[in-house]
Amino acid sequence: MLYHLLYPLHTIFIGFNVFRYITFRSILAAVTAFLIVIVLGSWFIRSMKRAQIGQVIRDDGPETHIYKQGVPTMGGLLILAAIIGSSFLWARLDNSYVWLTMLVTCFFGFIGALDDFKKISKKTSAGLSARGKLLLQLVGATAVGIFIFNAPGFDGHLAIPFLKDIRPDLGWFYVIFAIIIIVGASNAVNLTDGLDGLATGPTIVSSAVYLVFSYIAGNIVISNYLQVHYVAGSGELAVFCGAMVGGCLGFLWYNAYPAQVFMGDVGSLSLGAALGTIAVIIKQEILLAIVGGIFVMEALSVIMQVGYFKMTRGKRIFLMAPFHHHFEKKGWHETKVVVRFWIVSIILGFLAIATLKLR
Repeated sequence: MLYHLLYPLHTIFIGFNVFRYITFRSILAAVTAFLIVIVLGSWFIRSMKRAQIGQVIRDDGPETHIYKQGVPTMGGLLILAAIIGSSFLWARLDNSYVWLTMLVTCFFGFIGALDDFKKISKKTSAGLSARGKLLLQLVGATAVGIFIFNAPGFDGHLAIPFLKDIRPDLGWFYVIFAIIIIVGASNAVNLTDGLDGLATGPTIVSSAVYLVFSYIAGNIVISNYLQVHYVAGSGELAVFCGAMVGGCLGFLWYNAYPAQVFMGDVGSLSLGAALGTIAVIIKQEILLAIVGGIFVMEALSVIMQVGYFKMTRGKRIFLMAPFHHHFEKKGWHETKVVVRFWIVSIILGFLAIATLKLR
């Protein structure tokens, strides 16, 4: 919004020319989202406590999680308000990719809110049915896949990190691939959100990396030089990514151990869907498996655990899934698990950036 209001005035005052730069607006979007969460955080937590909207702990969870019972949840609403509000202020509102990403984020946030509300109202850790939740996710992801595939200049080619000369064309199967990426990313972040600050840290890293890649993908000169797929207009997504970084950093202020608030499914499902959508738009889908390696590991641990349990009729690979609970069961303190997962996420982020030059 501010771009449309203030940039035209650069002919009167040259200082307003800064609003044309995506880098400037991305930084301000991050700062704005951070301040929104910091300023409103305490009020939000008090409001959730008064409304008795608290976390419901699963019966088979680690014994050390008992203290989390009743801690305010649905903090993802605060993150969403910061991201959408900041993006609305600093991004160009004539960009269809920005609107698409904001709508997808809100839709998946709505699914998460329904799930959280059902858990809270019934005082149980079981929310929406797995089938019902997946159906809603598929509806949202399918709409995104079809929209993106039919966007002007878009194609079904894949970009493979480290192998830039190999770009297989999936054709219409790309829509199915996009659905898998978006739904998979959404659920993977959701599974990771089990410890104080655990999902927030890798989300910050992933958002920061995709900020860089969005900027590059939207700049025809830099993208050609680095052999990155050019997607006209995708550079504005760097502003949205900046808002994600700032919003999550602000939330981490309250979500760090011992957490004063949890993001809930309204936060984890929406953040994952946002990352998946951005990855699909800028043609860096496979890169998400690298920078979001923590999310992939958590999701795979659940799939492996469930599959092995069914095949062996009761045996387990891990002491508990998702993977972070395995280390808790081994005696690691929650903060040790979280910080070490953050470290791995940062290393993976550097590796993702390295794909820009490595072939």
